[in-house]
Amino acid sequence: MREYLLTLCVTVAVTYLLTGPVRKFAIAVGAMPEIRARDVHREPTPRLGGIAMFGGLCAGLLVADHLQNLNGVFELSNEPRALLSGAALIWLVGVLDDKFELDALIKLGAQMISAGVMVMQGLTILWIPVPGIGTVLLTPWQGNLLTVALVVITINAVNFVDGLDGLAAGTVCIATCAFFLYAYRIWFGYGIEAAAPATLFAAILMGMCLGFLPHNMHPARIFMGDSGSMLIGLVLAAAAISVTGQVDPDTMALFAGGERNATHAMLPVFIPLILPLTIIAIPMTDLVLAIVRRTWKGQSPFAADRGHLHHRLLELGHSHSRAVLIMYFWSGLIAFGTVAYSVHSASMWIVLAIAALSAVGLLLLLLPRFTPRAPRWAERLVPPRYRHAERAAEATLQVDAAAEPEPARPIAAGVSGVNGATAIGPRSRFPDRRKAGSSR
Repeated sequence: MREYLLTLCVTVAVTYLLTGPVRKFAIAVGAMPEIRARDVHREPTPRLGGIAMFGGLCAGLLVADHLQNLNGVFELSNEPRALLSGAALIWLVGVLDDKFELDALIKLGAQMISAGVMVMQGLTILWIPVPGIGTVLLTPWQGNLLTVALVVITINAVNFVDGLDGLAAGTVCIATCAFFLYAYRIWFGYGIEAAAPATLFAAILMGMCLGFLPHNMHPARIFMGDSGSMLIGLVLAAAAISVTGQVDPDTMALFAGGERNATHAMLPVFIPLILPLTIIAIPMTDLVLAIVRRTWKGQSPFAADRGHLHHRLLELGHSHSRAVLIMYFWSGLIAFGTVAYSVHSASMWIVLAIAALSAVGLLLLLLPRFTPRAPRWAERLVPPRYRHAERAAEATLQVDAAAEPEPARPIAAGVSGVNGATAIGPRSRFPDRRKAGSSR
């Protein structure tokens, strides 16, 4: 665990320290697009945050290669090199898109090519354990197509959810933390060394997100852009594929008491391939709804709009920060709930806890409709938003009236007083009729 924590800390530090210079570079090269109709920020904000995140990825892999207990991942497996090559390609396309706004089909082709590069180097799905049936061995073509589809879907799911400050980085970080705990359990709990690459990828991805979040929280000083959202989506997909492609369910059967039990034990990892991707269910839900919504309107599935889940939360009356926290809550509930259920699937307390937290989440979603109101006798002691409508309007008018400057009083001609001040004489009682009368 210490080696993973060291890798995590190095990735966080490098990503955090690089983000500041990257922001200045983005401003210098003009990577600050104008405000669009679907945007929720009010000022042009630099992008290209993915450059810092890619630097954190490279630093994390470099440090892990020199650690005694992690360098075996690089010696026994080609997956780290496959991840780095695919990530470099998708990151480069993302950087060009952040600067020059590439076409959606070009980005889709780049995503498929990046997935193909990883497949060619061995990062692919070999089998799928199906509950009640057992292990289903895939042909090379089936495994390759499923791998490419999973990578493309995950990249676009993360890209679609990147609409509020800190939303994509925080959501992916929460999902990756849950995935790290499960992969670490397979690696050290069951002693299956083939899960080591996925555990390493998850630790590095957490570091990339945590290092970038301080710069990206509301109000964001820099956006990750497509160079960052596509990059973290690819790394997350690679971690899930690594477990699926390398961990043999027959080995799990030795510890779980049979092949069917092993399949059920690994269900939280393989559900993402069937549903797909339960560990980031919120971005996936947003992706599916966006495709259905745009196709129903006769638009392209890649056409941008303001119908995403985070936009709907803002329309309900939630603030920017509260909408992000609600998305964090649901992502954590689904991801950690799935992992907890996989560990103790026979425990009813976990099911009851998930149900109770889901009810809390529903209350949070409807919070703007249930704004508490103070009693009338205590309305003067609370802010206007907690008062009744008529009292709040009166308080607002009083505040506005008090804030208005007083009109200057006219000074009539008279005797100069002390320090050159003008004293009001008798003529000040009678206004000038020529000025006060009609305009004739």
